[in-house]
Amino acid sequence: MSLPSDSPVIKRSMPRQLPASARSLADFFARALSSFQNSSSKLQIICTVAPTQQHHGGPPPQGDDQPAPLPPRSRPRTLIVLDSSFNPPTRAHLRMATSAIHDLTHKHGQRLGTLRLLLLLSINNADKGLKPAAFDKRLAMMWAFARDVQHSLRGNEHGSASVDGPDGSSDAEEEALSVDLGLAKMPYFHEKSAALAGLDFYKGTDEGLGDGVGDTEQVFLVGYDTLIRIFNPKYYGPPVESAAQLASSEPSPMWKALGPFFGRAKLRVIMRTGDEWGDEEQQRTYLENLLKAEGLGKVLGSQDLGSRIEMVEGRRVGEDVISSTLARAAAKARDGDRLDLMVTAGVRWWMEQEDLYTEP
Repeated sequence: MSLPSDSPVIKRSMPRQLPASARSLADFFARALSSFQNSSSKLQIICTVAPTQQHHGGPPPQGDDQPAPLPPRSRPRTLIVLDSSFNPPTRAHLRMATSAIHDLTHKHGQRLGTLRLLLLLSINNADKGLKPAAFDKRLAMMWAFARDVQHSLRGNEHGSASVDGPDGSSDAEEEALSVDLGLAKMPYFHEKSAALAGLDFYKGTDEGLGDGVGDTEQVFLVGYDTLIRIFNPKYYGPPVESAAQLASSEPSPMWKALGPFFGRAKLRVIMRTGDEWGDEEQQRTYLENLLKAEGLGKVLGSQDLGSRIEMVEGRRVGEDVISSTLARAAAKARDGDRLDLMVTAGVRWWMEQEDLYTEP
């Protein structure tokens, strides 16, 4: 029951009956969400999408095991965190994830097997309220998206390159990427980072690995707009008001939060060009001003952050704008061609099966 390649227009007005394998998966996510919401846990890995060569762009194969969290045998060297509302996951998210993996393997010489990707859904977002689709539906789309990421890394997704090793051979031939799906109740990056650092899940299951996850570096993938929010003092407590407070040696609330965060995590910032955010030069200048002692230093402290924040190219000139907002609009308009530009095949399949985002 795979997605027809010759049906660009979404004609249905009612959800289809999900295949049994997909219904089982949907039920799992509904239960996992309810269990997490009713628990005291602040962050939880609910399942792992293990590498597979079988599935792409359709329902989960019959006989697939029930989803489960699968801890790595060895502690990951790098944990890539894509924290988003995934409403829905888009090809922009795909590019964020695969480009980060590509750079780590090509530019920094890491093996694919030393990386781990976490798709993290916050059910209490600092700025975004609940909008369709429901969280359990988003988890199903995230599961499909994780499979599409794996498919892309094998070099089969249009417009994506395979991840090659130093000798030119494909790392995917010998290793593959496991993708974890997680839920979080805290809205802020520094809180999520601390919670991840405390998880036993990423410590590795092999004996003799030691305690803690100090050797695992977190890399959060964010857009330029998110960078601005991260350095907005309003999210960290009362502002510094008096000269006496400015002169005090007491760290600011923002520094207390972000100091430990940058001790264990990096930000990979995807630039967003346009009228609202300016061009690439303006965005790089904003970061440079943040890093100057007379700018960020007064508020955050003297920590050298230049090596902890990386600005990378986003959408190129002439490329289509891709966003969750536009994906929802395409689904509402039942424009299949436009939707294909916005989302991957697996995500589109779930959107159509559940008739998501089509309500007026």
